[in-house]
Amino acid sequence: MSEPAERETIVVIDDDYAIRLSCRKILSKMGFRAETFEDGAQGLEGVARLKPGLAVVDLKMPGISGMEVIARVHEIDPEIVVVVITGYPTIDTAVAAMKCGAYDFLPKPFSPDELRLIVNRGLERRRLAIESRRAEVERALLKRRFVTFVSHQLQTPLVAIHQYLSVLKNLDDTDDAAAKRQQWFDRCLARTGEMQTIIKDWLTLSRIEGDRLSRQRVKVDLKRIVTDILATYEEMARRNTVSLEVRMPEDAYLVRGDRNCLIVLFDNLIVNAIKYNKPGGKVTVSGEAREGEVEISVTDTGVGIPEKYRQLLFDEFFRVEDEGSKKTAGTGLGLAISKRIVSEMGGSIEVESQVNAGSTFRVRLLAFRAQAGEEDNNRSANEFTSEEDTDRGR
Repeated sequence: MSEPAERETIVVIDDDYAIRLSCRKILSKMGFRAETFEDGAQGLEGVARLKPGLAVVDLKMPGISGMEVIARVHEIDPEIVVVVITGYPTIDTAVAAMKCGAYDFLPKPFSPDELRLIVNRGLERRRLAIESRRAEVERALLKRRFVTFVSHQLQTPLVAIHQYLSVLKNLDDTDDAAAKRQQWFDRCLARTGEMQTIIKDWLTLSRIEGDRLSRQRVKVDLKRIVTDILATYEEMARRNTVSLEVRMPEDAYLVRGDRNCLIVLFDNLIVNAIKYNKPGGKVTVSGEAREGEVEISVTDTGVGIPEKYRQLLFDEFFRVEDEGSKKTAGTGLGLAISKRIVSEMGGSIEVESQVNAGSTFRVRLLAFRAQAGEEDNNRSANEFTSEEDTDRGR
């Protein structure tokens, strides 16, 4: 029979025997390992030895004061949650305890329910804080890996381009020289395209971190954006033997947002739907206008996304890696960027997927509602095509 999981330890430091006994009984019944100490010196020794998740500290004790105990507990481990108890509750005392690092304040006498509530809240706060720090560490590690990845990914096409140019330079003037020359030029263009995608995603990430991603708020027709993007990728779809379909009524699908960012959003979704599809598969983009909202769905008949990966799909640098999946180029930023764009515009994005059957990404955005005096400005902004529009890619 396996050993039970180790119980969370809680330390109680109070010079009142009745309080220590009561706390031990209540906490033990809650399933915790409760250790009690009658003064600050013994309590600090216990904290250093036991490394508890939470400490209950009386402010008024002989010897080392409760305030000093709080500070020294956090020197031992800053993640220990400290709950202060005292028989002399005042606002000033509570504020002073919080300034010293206490999480919460419990006046004596307190009921078992009050202690249970404050202990559970404190441990939940500790759990969330630990998870948050762990996520920050993982994020930093991912970024460092990404720098290495970018360096490698840029170096690989550069070396290839150098080799291709060397071949072109020494290409003999034969009957098939023109065809070979075109072949090597095409390879150079494909490799430079890979480099452009990597650099573009890196720059977009910098904009996200600087809160400078989505700036404009103008009238945008999503139907026009989607049809333009699909036209751009007809050749890519043909090479992958994937068919493209639009299912949108004649009405315009107007939203208020940043046009260039919306192009990036649907570009990412449509390119992914083509890349992760199956030979002979299909990509369908459909739309629906509701009261105050526009919904655009991008559906593919591809490999699908395993359930274990779905909650991570929109994380920066995350890429699905599963046996049987096609190995596709990318930086793992496309969906993170897409989610940020949607969020900044007050919308939502969700995914439904079934392995070996396909996926649907559903985007909901607020419908456009004209405001006085803005129609002319919106028309010119919506008709403007930036250099970004002609250089799409994930």
